[in-house]
Amino acid sequence: MSSTLAGWLQALALVGALALCYRPLGDHIARLLTTAKHLRVERGLYRVIGVDGDADQRWPVYLRSVLAFSAVSVLLLYGLIRLQTHLLLSLGVPQMPGHQAWNTAISFVTNTNWQSYSGESAMGHLVQMAGLAVQNFVSAAVGIAVVAALIRGFTRNRTDRVGNFWVDLTRIVLRLLLPLAVVFALVLVANGVVQNLHGFHEVTTLAGDPQSIPGGPVASQEVIKLLGTNGGGFYNANSAHPFENPTGFTNLLEIFLLLVIPFALPRAFGRMVGDNRQGYAIVAVMGLFWVASAALITFAESQHGGAALNAAGAAMEGKEQRFGIAASSLFAASTTLTSTGAVNSFHDSYTPFGGGLTIFNMMLGEIAPGGTGSGLYGMLILAVVAVFVAGLMVGRTPEYLGKKLGGREMKFASLYILTTPSIVLVGTGVAMALPGERAGMLNSGAHGFSEVLYAFTSAANNNGSAFAGITVNTEWYDTALGLAMVLGRFLPMVFVLALAGSLARQQPVPATPGTLPTHKPLFVGLLSGVVLIVVGLTYFPALALGPIAEGLH
Repeated sequence: MSSTLAGWLQALALVGALALCYRPLGDHIARLLTTAKHLRVERGLYRVIGVDGDADQRWPVYLRSVLAFSAVSVLLLYGLIRLQTHLLLSLGVPQMPGHQAWNTAISFVTNTNWQSYSGESAMGHLVQMAGLAVQNFVSAAVGIAVVAALIRGFTRNRTDRVGNFWVDLTRIVLRLLLPLAVVFALVLVANGVVQNLHGFHEVTTLAGDPQSIPGGPVASQEVIKLLGTNGGGFYNANSAHPFENPTGFTNLLEIFLLLVIPFALPRAFGRMVGDNRQGYAIVAVMGLFWVASAALITFAESQHGGAALNAAGAAMEGKEQRFGIAASSLFAASTTLTSTGAVNSFHDSYTPFGGGLTIFNMMLGEIAPGGTGSGLYGMLILAVVAVFVAGLMVGRTPEYLGKKLGGREMKFASLYILTTPSIVLVGTGVAMALPGERAGMLNSGAHGFSEVLYAFTSAANNNGSAFAGITVNTEWYDTALGLAMVLGRFLPMVFVLALAGSLARQQPVPATPGTLPTHKPLFVGLLSGVVLIVVGLTYFPALALGPIAEGLH
């Protein structure tokens, strides 16, 4: 079988699997976010933390709950990392420096999972399990909880209540993430992914050299790093490591896992607003961008101009021979269009345009389909902007799902859109202006600039992947990228929840003949155009200095 045919078959199998899961998984998410019934274990947890499971919160209280939970999580994870040398299953790894521990704690709490360390040599098993894996669950749940609050803003009327964060968080973990993680962890173990509590095994290679082979509870962390669009690898090589991703089947399964919840969430949105067609329109836009990105990256990496690439038949540097161009490109497109950041190949070695597309994917705001929750609320914010633009063109007050979009709502949407680009461009500019930080680039010229641009784009969009040809384990980069992760995660949530509160207070208006239908192909095209224009106008100069300049050269 040719590699091209294999690539097409993998893509078709993946689309089929996602299509099969779209309705049942989306319906399940909608039910758990809307039902008034609490499980017995949930009631017990509410009593322990002192929460009334039947009391809804105003949006400022919901926001304070999100921020307080995340702040406590950062402190606990930071303490666990700093104290790991005194804990069980530490494996004798050295203590992590304070600035790196701060960066790591922030990274996992914000669902970024940026790693300025090598997993197998910097983290003991207890910290991996009780610290990093736990945050993989709850940080993903926080994103879904926030989008649930935004959807309630569209569905509720004349109220200042958008739900209960603690109830949403508990239900998402117990009813969605944990069951799926258990099932698919067993599937991964059955297909060769490592799951044990072994330390390092010293072996002798065929060349006669000593080598340490690390074990660990890999499958249980691998599954939630993907399901929750987290991305942090147990090993430094991430999903290119044979212990994390041993076969072609597990490679395809891992791509499926990182896409399945984000692609099912539009169905939950349609169910919750009472119109499944709204979900179809949103998922259509997501699907268009995902298919286009995967196809373009595959095309860019399949080109072979020059003697070395002609000999290889494609741009094979940085690619896993086990997976080839098609599977590597599909993984790269999926991981950068979500907020996952897991990798099965080396993005820094991609062709200029292939690597540039991975940066562009993140600059889109990771909305196709995006991270767990964050992708959908990002797309809904852009849908609000698209409806507003359409209203301006026909000279009428814009409405979306029966709610008028006035100055207050558009201010929140505009601030959301401007936040992440500001963080990315300011951070990149400061890094390039400091001679000491420029020295951390292992490549000069346009590619070196792309490495820095990629780092801040990844951090601010809570992705976590990297152009790894840059030294980021320094006090400045650990601090600066940590701040980018915090601001890129929580500032947008402030505006999303404020918008939810503003919408929930409104009285719905009936649809009229002049109301823009937001479930038809016309709206799908309008929303797609708004996404491209917003990103293009914002980031094109930076892209022109980096991957575009390198590709043209």
